[in-house]
Amino acid sequence: DFEDQTRRVFWNEAVWVKYAKWEESQKDFARARSVWERALDKHFRSSSLWLKYAEMEMTHKNVNHARNVWDRAISLLPRVDQFWYKYIHMEEMMGQIANARAIFERWMDWEPDHNGWNAYVKMETRYKEWERVRRIYDRYTQCHPSVKAWVRWAKFEMGLGEVGRAREVYEHAVEAMEHEVDADQLYVKFAQFEELTREFERARGIYKFALDNLPKDKATAVYQNFMLFEKQHGDREGIEDVVVGKRRMQYEEDVRKNPANYDVWFDYVRLEENNGDVDKARDVYERAIANVPPASEKRYWRRYIYLWINYALFEELEAQDPERTREVFRECLKLVPHKHFSFSKIWVMAANFEIRQKRLDAARKILGLAIGLAPKDKIFKTYIEMEMQLGNIDRCRTLYEKALENAPQNCQTWVKFAELERSLGETERARAVLELAITQPLLDMPELLWKSYIDFEISEGERELTRKLYERLLDRTQHVKVWMSYAQFEAAPMAASAGEEGEEGEDGLR
Repeated sequence: DFEDQTRRVFWNEAVWVKYAKWEESQKDFARARSVWERALDKHFRSSSLWLKYAEMEMTHKNVNHARNVWDRAISLLPRVDQFWYKYIHMEEMMGQIANARAIFERWMDWEPDHNGWNAYVKMETRYKEWERVRRIYDRYTQCHPSVKAWVRWAKFEMGLGEVGRAREVYEHAVEAMEHEVDADQLYVKFAQFEELTREFERARGIYKFALDNLPKDKATAVYQNFMLFEKQHGDREGIEDVVVGKRRMQYEEDVRKNPANYDVWFDYVRLEENNGDVDKARDVYERAIANVPPASEKRYWRRYIYLWINYALFEELEAQDPERTREVFRECLKLVPHKHFSFSKIWVMAANFEIRQKRLDAARKILGLAIGLAPKDKIFKTYIEMEMQLGNIDRCRTLYEKALENAPQNCQTWVKFAELERSLGETERARAVLELAITQPLLDMPELLWKSYIDFEISEGERELTRKLYERLLDRTQHVKVWMSYAQFEAAPMAASAGEEGEEGEDGLR
């Protein structure tokens, strides 16, 4: 029956197995082997057939036959780990350690997975062949340069009490795996090893080295373990350093996603400034200002320009480096496209910085350049105020003239110019300035200019000149407020001029 079945359904492994087991039950091992061999001819890739065949030989203590089966099995199917395990186990149970070791060596040539190497290590460990174990681990880490392999080696050395050897293993692992994707796990294991040996400073140094060298997106686990370490073994300063590092990692991630997010850069540099590391803060500032807005439109530059301002203030006040401050202002002024727009604040701050450094010539040069490139009202005001404080009246007059050449419609400039001349006692010059101002064809606030001129004549006690001004103003506008102001002027007594006061005094004496 069995022969008929094997002919009809030779593809069915179960038929062959039943046939072989029946022959085995009849104690006819030669016929049983014949059946197994015929089955393997049909199904040589079937691992279950090989296993059952070898188990039959081992059950009946046919050692050499079993060896023959295992040798053929591992030669035909070297990737079936179970063959190797059972073959080695058989040799070890018979006390043939040299044979087991030779089989392991054959297996290692096929570079098995971690479990295969680990089984070899365990066998040698059972017989306390420590140097053999170390050589196996050396080959293991070359075959599988992974955290699991290196950590197993280090734990083996720790188990023997060889702390120095274990540290050397970790150091070699760091050198070999510093660019691998799972390097963060290795750093954590190394630091935990040092913590276990009570070398807290070494552990802290490893964590910091890892955070400095790992990509920020790969350092999350390191930060978490570092935080736990500092809470257990660190002081308040150490914990704060870890918190700062975690925030730094978050900022790095944010600026990597969007380098033009200037608000994040502001927070980042503020973090480094508060941390007190000048070099790191300077590095962040340099990276931030490198992200120049893509378009030459002022609205895109409004936030960006404050990075330069804060950078300059940081160099002057925190780093106390005047040369770098001057260089920051210089580079910023070069970068701004003054043909399209400019920022008065930068020019004014650069000039004020030079004044604080007692370099008036440099401040004048900056403001003069500003007038040439970006003649704005704020720049003229700053320059005039500076010269006024220095008592350079002729320079102030020249600056007012330039300001009015640039913007003749600016009524406030005309008024300030007249007030300057009046404060110097130059009444006729002040009147000439105001007279010239009201003749301008276009003014931005003519009501302010006319009011200033009228108030000036009233304060000088010139009733007739004031009346003529009102008449000239009414020729231009018939606004009701002008009429009301004119009427109030006529109704109110005017303070007498100096000459009239003198005559009245003489009449009273007579």
